[in-house]
Amino acid sequence: MGQGQEVKTRSEPQVEIQERGEIFFFYRPKVDKEEAHSVDDVQRLYIVLRPESGERPVEEKQDEDSGKEGAKKGSKSGGSGPGTSEGGHGSQEVNIEKQPLFRFIVMGKKSLPDPSQKSRPYWGFVEMVTTNIDDVKNALKEVEYDTSTRGHRQKPPARAAGEGIYRILRHKSGKKTHTHLVYKLELPPQDEKNEPQESLNIEREGSFLIQIKNPDQHGASQFRGLPNKRKAVFPAHLQARFGQLRYCPADPPDFLNYEGCEFLLISASDDVEEELGLELKTEGECCDASCSDLVKTFGDTASIRPLLKGIWD
Repeated sequence: MGQGQEVKTRSEPQVEIQERGEIFFFYRPKVDKEEAHSVDDVQRLYIVLRPESGERPVEEKQDEDSGKEGAKKGSKSGGSGPGTSEGGHGSQEVNIEKQPLFRFIVMGKKSLPDPSQKSRPYWGFVEMVTTNIDDVKNALKEVEYDTSTRGHRQKPPARAAGEGIYRILRHKSGKKTHTHLVYKLELPPQDEKNEPQESLNIEREGSFLIQIKNPDQHGASQFRGLPNKRKAVFPAHLQARFGQLRYCPADPPDFLNYEGCEFLLISASDDVEEELGLELKTEGECCDASCSDLVKTFGDTASIRPLLKGIWD
């Protein structure tokens, strides 16, 4: 599939591509449920972004020794282990055109924003940033654990619900500039049922305003947010972009390369071309596992029935 292509179909509005890549959607059924039959059986909705090119081939990300990324390295070398929970911090460069980079994102609600409620923000956060695909595979796998009150529990493996291409873009509207996350699905095939996708608001294509939350701003908010310890610590030049504001555009997308980065998605449109004069083109028809980049990347880590057949699993 790859990152696809974009074609500008009109000169206005003013749109500049900041980042291109692949997008994957997963959901996880609730604890101790073997499968999901409706959104009521869903525990989490995940988004995985894999940037592949953009305005700058070299992006800035958290230091590899910070956050979950660092904890996983530490556990392999006798360090603190994966129990360590802190936000991403520090800085290192990554060439997204030459090196794999994965952002594992958790949506606070069990769906994407509803296209019919364009002023309602949905909160989410970056759970993990890594250059190691095995870290993402492990995050999607089944987890078994024991509790003092309920005994042995089982967190079922995630299910693949969609794959496609995405863009993060800068949209200039008058004197204001904001950023959009736009995507277009390639799977499930258009002629399938799309039952879980419809329930999770994963439309065939979508456009969302994306705003990064200032980790240094505290006080009343409609979203509980992450504990201070888990919030990202951005480099000074990124933190400076907030000024005294509570939110700022995802410009540059490097903000999303820090675990604990919190953001808001606000539905803008389910027709990217009509809204932004930009047509997203995937790299051809795909209707089975043989042409799925999700399957090639993640293997059999997640069930692909919802991805290929558009049915609950």
